[in-house]
Amino acid sequence: MLQRAREFAVVAHGDQKYGNDRPYSFHLDAVVKLLEPYGEEAQVLGYLHDIIEDARVDAQTLENEFGVLVATRVALLTDEPGESRQVRKRKTYERLKKVRGEGELSLVVLAADRLANIQACIANGTDGKKKLAMYRGERSAFKSAVYRPGLCDELWHTIDATWDSVDEAHNSAD
Repeated sequence: MLQRAREFAVVAHGDQKYGNDRPYSFHLDAVVKLLEPYGEEAQVLGYLHDIIEDARVDAQTLENEFGVLVATRVALLTDEPGESRQVRKRKTYERLKKVRGEGELSLVVLAADRLANIQACIANGTDGKKKLAMYRGERSAFKSAVYRPGLCDELWHTIDATWDSVDEAHNSAD
């Protein structure tokens, strides 16, 4: 199912780019690599995590292709509608705070997605600064909504250590 999820996502995202010059599969592969310790189900979700929001695949199509559980978990990964990123994220984070049980695997995917995005911003240097600042501004609200003790502590350790490095570099530049 993992290869099928990757192929489905690559086709669905089509010519969409990650950053200015990379195919979107670059991001999907980075997220899935971070999810390897969490098993195939997490990796399948990693490939499909942006499919409703960014590739405009509807939940019914996803359910037909991968089943109810995958479609439900991907729906959890999809932002709520809103007129701005701030409104969408506020509404989404409120919903995510309530996720328990089987839905928590989606939270692992969100942590991996955020880590992959932060790492890409850092790797892009000056080009990634604006997005990195955006993620920094969302840091507390994101963690409050997504973090669950014991769920994916290694990912969170890496996220926190990465932020510590970013903050240290930022402070030494001032």
